[in-house]
Parts: sequence; C-alpha cells; structure tokens
Amino acid sequence: MKKILSFSGAALLVAVTLAFSGCTREHKIAVVAHTGFWKCEQGGETSNSIASLTAAQDNAFWGSECDINLTADDVIVVAHGPKYKGMLLRENTYADSLKLLTLKNGEPVPTLDQYLDQLVKAKTVLVLELKKQLNEERENLMTDKAIEALKAHGVYDPKRVIFISFSHFICQKIAKEHPAFTNQYLSGDIAPADLKKEGINGIDYNYKVLHEHPEWIKEAQDLGMSVNVWTIDDEEKISEMIGLGVDQITTNEPLLTRELIRKLEKKELPVPKK
Repeated sequence: MKKILSFSGAALLVAVTLAFSGCTREHKIAVVAHTGFWKCEQGGETSNSIASLTAAQDNAFWGSECDINLTADDVIVVAHGPKYKGMLLRENTYADSLKLLTLKNGEPVPTLDQYLDQLVKAKTVLVLELKKQLNEERENLMTDKAIEALKAHGVYDPKRVIFISFSHFICQKIAKEHPAFTNQYLSGDIAPADLKKEGINGIDYNYKVLHEHPEWIKEAQDLGMSVNVWTIDDEEKISEMIGLGVDQITTNEPLLTRELIRKLEKKELPVPKK
C-alpha cells in the first residue's frame, strides 16, 4: 500500500505559471481526489468511503469527489450505483437492507448525512456527483434532499460544494434553483456555449472528450465557465491537461497530479504544449 504524505492545511490551490503560445498567465489548477483519496493505506483502498474522504482532507487536496444515489425509502447513500453487491439501490431500502452492507474496508455504506459529518471537519471542497436516477421525478427528489442535507450541515455554500452530474435534467435544475454554485455537466455531448445558454456554468468532461475537443476548454473559460477533466491517472495525460489549462483535474492519483503541478511551477519539467 502507498504511504500517506501529510501536508499542512495550507494552500489547497497550486498556482502554476504556464506559457501558452508565447503568452504567460497565472492559472490555478485544483486537484480533486476521485471518490476520495482511496488508493492508500489511510483510505483503506476503498472508494466512496469516509476513510477516503478523511485521507483527502488530511492531505489537503482542493477537492474530494463522491457519488450519491437514492434508495427505495428515499435515503441518499454515498455509492457509485445503481447497484451495490448485486442489490439495486432504488429497489432496496436503507432501513431494511442497505445499512447492513459493508465496504471493502469494513465501513457501513455511508449515508450522505454521515459523509457530511466528516466533510465539515476540514475545508476540502465536496465535488458532489448526483447520479442519474430512474426518472426525473426521482432525480428531482434526490437533488432536493441533497440540498436539504447540505443546509442542515452548514455547507450549503459555493465555496464548500460544487455539483456534477451526467443528468442534463439535474444540471438544469441546479442552474435554475441554485445558480450561485459551480455546476458541471459530465456527459461530454454538449458544447460549452450551448450549456451556458441554459445557465449551466461548468463542464467536467472525460479526458477523451477534451483531448479531441481542446477548443472547448478555452470556449468554456471565455464564457466564465469552469473546466474539470475526469478521470486521469497517468503522467502523460495529466501533463497534457495541465498544458491545456483546465481548472480542475479529477484523478485517482492526486499525489502524482499535485507533484506534476509543483514541478511545472518550479520549471523542473518542460511546459506541455497546448
């Protein structure tokens, strides 16, 4: 297992001066631990766990991502879904079945409320993925309940939470009802300018999408939108996205990503070509 490197809770953003086409600009790139910092001993090699969130916080990554789904009895659980250990979350109740399930590290499958109990202990940004549900009615309910939970825990704050979703409906709802929050669409099938017209103010697109459409990064940023990329773990792809100037990098290798950013900042590595 990988040894944890501890950092003080100082800067969560790493400022990188990158030279693009003869121009120099200051750009802040944020590291998002995908489903928490789980690929380490402290994280228990267990994604979407409270341990992995705690490890992300202890290592002062800017953000920690998690996935949420709605159970049959309307409890929000932190799970990639729609199935866990063969059980469809939407067809099983938390009260009777799901609360008995355990993760790889022995933790119970956490509810969103339990997860937020840990989130409030540090300033790590929660990158909250609202998973697609069976229909828009269920997506609407899950989103409303998630907002209620954020408010109850005192983290209904654009500085503490950003939203991401593959559901166009959920992103439209967030844009309409919670416009102050960063709200990134995941599916990669809509140009930034078209999302902007709907009030959706960010994209979080797969590496392949941004590799094939690097112009979407500048297009989005010129429109005042944020740009996240998921989920990249190898040095070459991470360096490419740093060179293209994305705002956040979602990765299962957050230590590597932070180190690459640091080396570019200190000019220990050549700046990737745009």
